[in-house]
Amino acid sequence: MKELDLETAIKILNTIMEYELAGVVRYTHYSLMVTGPNRIPLVDFFKGQAAESLTHAQQAGEIITGLEGGHPSLKIAPVKESYHHAIEDILKESWEHEQKALSLYKELLTVVENASIYLEEYSRTMISSEEMHGLELRKMLRDYKVST
Repeated sequence: MKELDLETAIKILNTIMEYELAGVVRYTHYSLMVTGPNRIPLVDFFKGQAAESLTHAQQAGEIITGLEGGHPSLKIAPVKESYHHAIEDILKESWEHEQKALSLYKELLTVVENASIYLEEYSRTMISSEEMHGLELRKMLRDYKVST
């Protein structure tokens, strides 16, 4: 096994934590802004996404504090406000958000692979979760014929 690059792993984990916290804000906002006949199930969906983002941020933070010299960030990644709140726009923005999260977990995997079994498994689990979210959002976008 190779030696774990702690500094880089902690940096990426902090970026993940900041991004997941931004997801809490993003999905909470969406749950408030969604309108139309499908409002009730979509509100529940976005509230669930917000709760899951918080859980993901907390998981990353717990890992950070368990690593030598790890200190979780107090920052939140920027959340762009498009002011477009049609369901199609919200779902497309959600898909883009999930793709960025996926790329962060893949970046972590490249750093921890063959250096830490625990962090490697954590990364793979999170990649799987984010890929499933992407599939779910693509299904939701099909009626809008939006390419993702």
